[in-house]
Amino acid sequence: MDVTEYIKLVFTDYTLRTITLGTAILGAVTGMLGSFAVLRKQSLLGDAISHAALPGIAIAFLLTGAKNSNILLLGALISGLIGTFWIRGIVKKTHLKSDTALGLILSLFFGFGMLLLTFIQKQPNANQAGLDKYLFGQAATLLESDVWMMAIVTGICLSVLLLFWKEFKILLFDADYTKTLGFHTKFIDILITSFIVLAIVLGLQTVGVVLMSAMLLAPAAAARQWTNSLSMMVLLSAIFGAFSGVFGTAISASQNNLSTGPVIVIVASVFVLVSFIFSPTRGLLFKQIRFIKNRRDLQLHKTLAFMYNIVESHENISHPHAIKILNNFQGYTKSTLQKLVRKNYVTIDGNMWSFTEEGFKAATNLYNQQINNNE
Repeated sequence: MDVTEYIKLVFTDYTLRTITLGTAILGAVTGMLGSFAVLRKQSLLGDAISHAALPGIAIAFLLTGAKNSNILLLGALISGLIGTFWIRGIVKKTHLKSDTALGLILSLFFGFGMLLLTFIQKQPNANQAGLDKYLFGQAATLLESDVWMMAIVTGICLSVLLLFWKEFKILLFDADYTKTLGFHTKFIDILITSFIVLAIVLGLQTVGVVLMSAMLLAPAAAARQWTNSLSMMVLLSAIFGAFSGVFGTAISASQNNLSTGPVIVIVASVFVLVSFIFSPTRGLLFKQIRFIKNRRDLQLHKTLAFMYNIVESHENISHPHAIKILNNFQGYTKSTLQKLVRKNYVTIDGNMWSFTEEGFKAATNLYNQQINNNE
């Protein structure tokens, strides 16, 4: 299936259109809220919440006997919120760190959820197949009503985010200062955490319990490499998340028996990988380029300083010196000398070199800087 054919199918095929819109909206909202989880150093929170939602799904099914998505996701939301506030309680009331609390709640709730699913499977009137999709995701089961629900929740999240932007921003970077300004930090913290839980629960049907944390963290991790601005990071996270959903759905639709959720996560991981390598400020490639440039500049400065030490005893700065004298200097290379010539710092006449007036001035400034640094 080529790109043109896929675009036509998006507008004509109900199922593909629904899945594409659903995954795009999901990617945008999880990426947007994931920025706050990443910056608050709560990367494991998404994993803990998604796993904590599993028993809520199972209990909602046992209580109602129905596989209505809205009811099951409501159970997941309640269970996820309980797990989140348990984590907060453990951290505040005990000496345990947040990572320990997250690990405990994740294991406890997921183990309990698996136990309930096993129990449901053994019931004569219950078919567990409908609940399996919440473990690994099944985007093909998305309905238009689910997409509308995602769109409404995304709109609410965006509205709250804009309304409390200043409070979220201050709390994110300086909680103590937020208190001194008179803001209710506990309410703001609970508000942003609750929306993160809500976004994760929305994605369980599409991506599943196991992979949902990647949808929360990957777009935000990729966006963090490109900017230091919070607003730009949130925007980029939403864009990366939305494109991950669209591209993942397109790849999945073009192949038979290819699960949409895992493909979306892989595409999001590709965004992270590309960002880690090619980001201009933090990317590994440009860091290496800057490292090589800095090393060459340092080598150039060392050679220039060595030349200055040779020339400073002469009144005539253009007095020629043999190039072989430079061979005694450990940092000297022929390419370094050629760079000095190109900068018009040095002139070469056969096997002799001499400073230009510009080169001597640059060497003097460099020498004075070294003396000031040593002082």
